[in-house]
Amino acid sequence: MNLTKEQIAQRIARELQDGYYVNLGIGIPTLVANYIPEGIEVVLQSENGMLGMGAFPEKGHADPDLINAGKQTVTLQPGGVFFDSATSFAMIRGGHVDLTVLGAFEVTDTGDIASWKIPGKMVKGMGGAMDLVAAAKNIIVAMQHTSKDGQSKLLKTCTLPLTGVACVKKVVTDLAVLDITEEGFVLLERAPGVSVEAIQKATEGRLVIKGDIPQMRF
Repeated sequence: MNLTKEQIAQRIARELQDGYYVNLGIGIPTLVANYIPEGIEVVLQSENGMLGMGAFPEKGHADPDLINAGKQTVTLQPGGVFFDSATSFAMIRGGHVDLTVLGAFEVTDTGDIASWKIPGKMVKGMGGAMDLVAAAKNIIVAMQHTSKDGQSKLLKTCTLPLTGVACVKKVVTDLAVLDITEEGFVLLERAPGVSVEAIQKATEGRLVIKGDIPQMRF
């Protein structure tokens, strides 16, 4: 069973640690705010000028002026603050973000990431991704393992314009959780009902399998 976007976000939320400052990218990463584990406190930072961002609002309680970097309505935690984008990027470039969660089109087995442009398609630009991959202490990618036509998106070499080089530490896809090391993609967990063989078939880059690979639990 391939994971849903919500399940990918839920699994990534388990990587959060108490006291972390975290930036969530556009797409699946924004859902992580809804699954922060009980008993820990993290501070969510948004490059459009928010510190202390909360989960998505309940239906009927959205404030249209309170949005994240992807223009989605969000909530604000007690003590949350607003500031200009220059201050926001100073936080990022200064290395004050412990963890960044990004979406991606492609990731390589050496940690390269392509996340902002598909040639021939209109895009608004890279946004804060370039700064985040250069300065965040840890980067986790949330993505689909393959394209709609079944081609692997976990590659030996990116085919799309790069966002960053050798920066991604972990990837959570709809099929698996993988660390990126000098050996390549190290398979840590597999989605419920998904075989190791299916993950091997869907992964173009170097895939390291050590012992029995447990299924993710939800």
